[in-house]
Amino acid sequence: MPDQATQAAPTMVPTAEVGTPWTGNPRHQRALVIVPTYNERQNIVRVLDAVLSQDERLEVLVVDDGSPDGTGALVEEMRTVNPRVHAIHRAGKLGLGTAYLTGFKWALERGYDFILEMDADFSHDPAHLPQFLDAIQSADVVLGSRYRDGKVTVVNWPMNRLMLSYAANIYARFATRLPVWDATGGFKCFRRDVLSAIDLDAVHSNGYAFQIEMSFRAWKRGYRLVEIPIVFVDRTEGESKMSGKIVREAVWMVWRLRFLALRGRL
Repeated sequence: MPDQATQAAPTMVPTAEVGTPWTGNPRHQRALVIVPTYNERQNIVRVLDAVLSQDERLEVLVVDDGSPDGTGALVEEMRTVNPRVHAIHRAGKLGLGTAYLTGFKWALERGYDFILEMDADFSHDPAHLPQFLDAIQSADVVLGSRYRDGKVTVVNWPMNRLMLSYAANIYARFATRLPVWDATGGFKCFRRDVLSAIDLDAVHSNGYAFQIEMSFRAWKRGYRLVEIPIVFVDRTEGESKMSGKIVREAVWMVWRLRFLALRGRL
């Protein structure tokens, strides 16, 4: 099992003018959890109920890629009876990154204060959501970390996949110098100011690389990234969306990001 000795500690980004404490009334804040879906019929109702039960400020936007198993129809049923559930239905499987970008733009147009990313399969425990809302009060981006301080908090993954993920994060940090333990994780929270500052139309990565790219672009603009520990549990229902294409994209994308940063083109 990897431990702290195998991974040098990141040097955290200093707080500048960003990351200042939230001065408004927390009860007036609006937070949107974006949940991309493709064939998540077995999970979607339970996960949405679990998310909405965590905090009255939370709403959910499901971005469904035309799931043939009827996921979108279940979301529509929930949406008709719960005004905190929203949905975007896309024509086909267009990828995780584009789903989040679509959700980000939707959220910015509607004035949400905080925008969160989360999987639909319970690998991201909705019980962690209040921790994100607490942490974002004095940060710009909050990352749910499976490897903070070199400690692994992953349940039920086979060892080969765990080693691949852990090594990928070492590789990503080496290539980009991004000062976080878990650059590829997809349980995150952004302040709206961060997403407004990033040129979302210039983000082209889709899988693991998308998570790296969004954090990298925020960090390069001087925003403060904070990691909170989460317990990541492998899905028990449905099928993983992992593929070799996603891994290959991440391998080369980190060097592209570093090159663009050196050229001042981020």
